[in-house]
Amino acid sequence: MGISRDSRHKRAATGAKRAYYRKKRAFEKGRQPANTRLGAKRIHLVRTRGGNRKFRALRLDSGNFSWGSEGIARKVRVIGVVYHPSNNELVRTNTLTKSAVVQIDAAPFRQWYEAHYGTGLGRRRQQKTESTEEKKSKSVEKKQAARLKAVGKVEPALERQFEASRLYAVVSSRPGQSGRCDGYILEGDELAFYQRAIRK
Repeated sequence: MGISRDSRHKRAATGAKRAYYRKKRAFEKGRQPANTRLGAKRIHLVRTRGGNRKFRALRLDSGNFSWGSEGIARKVRVIGVVYHPSNNELVRTNTLTKSAVVQIDAAPFRQWYEAHYGTGLGRRRQQKTESTEEKKSKSVEKKQAARLKAVGKVEPALERQFEASRLYAVVSSRPGQSGRCDGYILEGDELAFYQRAIRK
């Protein structure tokens, strides 16, 4: 018996068995789940109804993640799945699905922050071994200082993650349908909620 997404085989709300008046149809079929894992990129094409295509990601190791409060996105490496709202088995097997909470590499975001605001981020743990500062004009320094004063505050919970060079993020794309693992960095109340869930 194949995987089907029809409701004709189901009983009525009263519990009555419905009359089966036709065989299965192609438009009612379902397919095996993608179960996208962490690993070197591997994507299969699936022909769907109307000659359209789905991109079935079987393995992925990176994606575009956005930092909402700063309004930027970077392609970053996905390190691992740390929490899944539906099933702990998906955490154990590092399965990437929509709404999975993952850890991503913080380096691209740190580089952008330091270039944009002209100040270090989460470098308390790493001692400042490089003493050579790059030359900046006074106008650039003034511009960066103004930016930092206006909007450059990073919340403490996020700064601690930058120190460890790993950020919590949520996957918002559907890797089994679109072949991409895209999402956004957790911040504020949402980050606090997931940190409590991970601790549990």
